[in-house]
Amino acid sequence: MTSAEDKKELTLIDHLVELRDRILRCIIALVVLFLALFAFRNDIYTFVATPLLDALPEGATMIAIDPTSPFFAPFRLTFFVAFLLAAPYILYQLWSFIAPGLYKNEKSVAIPLFISSVILFYSGIAFARYLLFGFVFRFFFSVAPEGITVAPDINSFLSFALSIFLAFGIAFEVPIAVFIVIWTGLAEPDSLAAKRPYVIVACFVIAMFLTPADPFTQSMLALPMWALFEVGIIAGRLIRKRQRDEENQAAS
Repeated sequence: MTSAEDKKELTLIDHLVELRDRILRCIIALVVLFLALFAFRNDIYTFVATPLLDALPEGATMIAIDPTSPFFAPFRLTFFVAFLLAAPYILYQLWSFIAPGLYKNEKSVAIPLFISSVILFYSGIAFARYLLFGFVFRFFFSVAPEGITVAPDINSFLSFALSIFLAFGIAFEVPIAVFIVIWTGLAEPDSLAAKRPYVIVACFVIAMFLTPADPFTQSMLALPMWALFEVGIIAGRLIRKRQRDEENQAAS
C-alpha cells in the first residue's frame, strides 16, 4: 500500500520529469531554428548592420580585427536570432508547465501577459533596429575628429548591437512589471502615479547603465520607458476596476 509520502514523492518526480521534457523540447526547438538559419548567417548580420553601413562615410567599410570574427560574429548573431524566434515556443512550454497550478481568474490574466511580454520584447528590439540605430550611428560618425578613418570592427558592433537589443527588449517590459505590481495588490495605480518624478529619474539612471555613455542614446531608452510606465498604470487602473467589480458582485 502506497503511503501519502510516497504519493507526494511520485508527484514531485512526475513534475521533474515533465520539466525535463519541456526543457529538452525548448533546446531542440532552439537547435533546429539555429541550424535552419545558419546558412543565412551573413545575410542576417548584414541586415542588422545596415543602419551602420548606411551611416558610414563614403568609401568606408567595416573591418575584422580578429581573424575568427568573420565566422563567429555572424554565428553569435544567428544564435541570438534563433533564440528570439524560439521565445514564443519556450514561453508556451513554461506556460503549459505552470498553468495547471493557476486559478481560472489567474489564467485569464496570465495568458495576455505572456503574449504581451513577447510582443513588447520584440517591439523593443524593432525600436532599436529601425529607429535608434540610424540616428545614433549618424551622430557618432558625424562628430568624428578630422583625419580619423571610421572603420568599425564587426565583433565590436555585434557586442554593441546585442547589448542594445537586450536593453531595449527588457526596458519595453516595464508596463508588464507595473501591471503585475498593481494586479497583485503590491501597489495602487494612484500611489505609483504619485511617484512619477522618481520614476522619470530612475528611467534615466537605468538607461545610463544599459546604454553607451551618450545623452542621446540614454534619452532614446529613458523616454520610452517612462511612456511605457504610464501605459502600465493605465492597464493597472483597468484591472483594479475589474477586481473591484468582481468583489462587489461577490459581496452582493
